[in-house]
Amino acid sequence: MPYLEQDAIYKQFRLDEPWDSPHNLALLEKMPTTYAPPNYKKSLVPPHHTLCHVFVGRGTPFEGPSGLKLAEDFPDGTSNTLLFVEAGEPVPWTKPEDIPYDPAGPLPPLRGLFKDGFRACMADGSRRHVRYDTREDVLRAAITRNGGEKLRLGW
Repeated sequence: MPYLEQDAIYKQFRLDEPWDSPHNLALLEKMPTTYAPPNYKKSLVPPHHTLCHVFVGRGTPFEGPSGLKLAEDFPDGTSNTLLFVEAGEPVPWTKPEDIPYDPAGPLPPLRGLFKDGFRACMADGSRRHVRYDTREDVLRAAITRNGGEKLRLGW
């Protein structure tokens, strides 16, 4: 949150308490607009909830507990790797709930707010609309940072 210019709210969190402690629950009302759906789609998401999620699992940008470095740990390229998506189930914006990804398992459900696709942010900071009819192999390549795939322009 400090990187999203939300340092003041971040400092109010009690990181030594569960996300749903009485103190931390009171912060739900202070949800930054960054986590909110567009105004014309707010009726589709409960108040103080978000659809912004990251993928966790082998090969994802959030693999392992220690964190990764953009330069060394993204051999597929930051422009070819999804950092987070606006898809999945709505959760309270402060709840640490991610989308598990298993390269050998089925793709997780990635429904979003729009009839034809979901919004996403790449690891280079660029944004894109990902269509629901995107081929599975392309989605898997975008979810992973080190699979050796390069996405074609406009995928």
